[in-house]
Amino acid sequence: GPTSIGLVHMMEEDAEAGNYQFTMAAAADELLASVVSEKLDIALIPANVASVLYQKTEGQVSVIDINTLGVLSMISGDSSIASWSDLAGKTVYLTGKGTTPDYVLQYLLKEHASLDGFSPEDVTLEYKSEAAEIAAILKENPEAVGLLPQPFATVAMSQNEALQTVFDLTEEWDKLQTESKSRLVTGVTIVRNGFLEEHPEKVEAFLERHEESAKLALEEPDATASLIVKTGIIEKEPIAKKALPSCIVFIEGNEMKDALSGYLEVLFEQDPKSVGGSLPGDDFYYGAK
Repeated sequence: GPTSIGLVHMMEEDAEAGNYQFTMAAAADELLASVVSEKLDIALIPANVASVLYQKTEGQVSVIDINTLGVLSMISGDSSIASWSDLAGKTVYLTGKGTTPDYVLQYLLKEHASLDGFSPEDVTLEYKSEAAEIAAILKENPEAVGLLPQPFATVAMSQNEALQTVFDLTEEWDKLQTESKSRLVTGVTIVRNGFLEEHPEKVEAFLERHEESAKLALEEPDATASLIVKTGIIEKEPIAKKALPSCIVFIEGNEMKDALSGYLEVLFEQDPKSVGGSLPGDDFYYGAK
């Protein structure tokens, strides 16, 4: 998915050099057990899952960078949707009840409902198991409304020209966070603290390479799209290239802490379980002062 895209140049160059061994998984749960059992040293996982893991391991992981911001878009061919209040009476298809897309959408609906005078209950949320299932619904019925991450949003719009982005959830989040440095954070990079304590220089070297890889991915979209297809993240180069700008960031240090801590606070207010029951301490944020 989008979390891996900023790493593709590292995966191509550093794996061949023997510097790293990379494992990609379809779901974060597949990686967490390997972090706990010390089979993995560094992992790129959803932001709230990193907080949950911090709580479960009693603070034995640290977040070292943000690798993906909000890759969520609301897609529809329904031209009557111009504001959030226009969603009243409609059904929005999304994946994962109790996951990040669900929490983010519920937050935005609640905030806009209080501003625009409608009830969040006026909007029906219908959950599907996979993003591809939502893309298929939108392909057949462009008047439907779907919440999709990249690259699925780009794939859906390429399958039916009537579809367009109704709301970019990152932009919508930022509009509401006028007094906060909070950002809509999708993916972060964590490290086991045991590995960090033993090999701080290797963690710093990884961060340098990660930043270089993310920068190169944006500067060389054609080569990056080819690597994305080669690694099996996305099937077609044109879609990979189009989705690229929405998928990659590299944020560390104090900016990372401000963006992520504010995001986790919003999730905590909605459901403490979404971040592991309580908010992480300052030790969670590597490199922040």
